[in-house]
Amino acid sequence: MNVDQSPPFKVLFLCTGNGARSILAEPLMRRMGKGRFKACSAGSEPAGHVNPFALCMLRDAFRIDASDARSKSWDGFRSGAFDFVLTVCDHAAETCPAWPGQPVVAHGGVPDPAAFHGSEETCRYPWKVVQLLSRRVDLLGCLPFRSLDRLPPEQATRDVAWQENAL
Repeated sequence: MNVDQSPPFKVLFLCTGNGARSILAEPLMRRMGKGRFKACSAGSEPAGHVNPFALCMLRDAFRIDASDARSKSWDGFRSGAFDFVLTVCDHAAETCPAWPGQPVVAHGGVPDPAAFHGSEETCRYPWKVVQLLSRRVDLLGCLPFRSLDRLPPEQATRDVAWQENAL
């Protein structure tokens, strides 16, 4: 239970393959949300596996063991009631279905950290992506949603935590 003894907000992070970006966001939200959020992740077209580099980034940069993470379809979450549905890739945002219960839906696409290959300089870019995603999750977790009406949290989610930012 969170600090104010209210039920945690339910957050669903979505991307296409549910193999890296949404997988990264899920445990980051659990940790940074400090009990205020229950996080899940899923994909429109699940890859069927989690990118090992994503697990390595969670372990090495955040000391999070996500070895039990699995790539899942968003179809398995369609009957769930979420407070927030947050897309982290453009394709998921374009194909995102309507969700029951009128959750706050926002898009904050980030490049796929698993898609980078090449020089040492290029391979540092995924860490910047993870830092951006971590910062967005942290900002979302810090917003005072319980003291706001529905419209301000919806706007705050879009403006603060899930806007397009250059790396």
